Amino acid sequence: MYDRIRMVTDMKKFMIKLIHGYQAATQGKQPTCRFHPSCSNYAIQAYENYNFFYATLLTIWRILRCNPFNKGGYDPIPKYKKILKEELKAEKEQSNK
Repeated sequence: MYDRIRMVTDMKKFMIKLIHGYQAATQGKQPTCRFHPSCSNYAIQAYENYNFFYATLLTIWRILRCNPFNKGGYDPIPKYKKILKEELKAEKEQSNK
């Protein structure tokens, strides 16, 4: 059992290293990402906060949405969206009082 956990952790570390390699290779080029955080930073955050398979699913879904028909904008990983919505709701309730 511990071998499986270690293997999944190693896969996550490997993917993060691959993404860092991609970022280093494309560092001097003009950024073209429509989203903030960039797709590669989004993927790193996903791998750091979720299991390997869900993080891979989130990353693939994000890359599929990165196209000329999508306006882009601020798009954090789901956990942060939930926190942000709660904060905005609390601010709205305060301003209504």
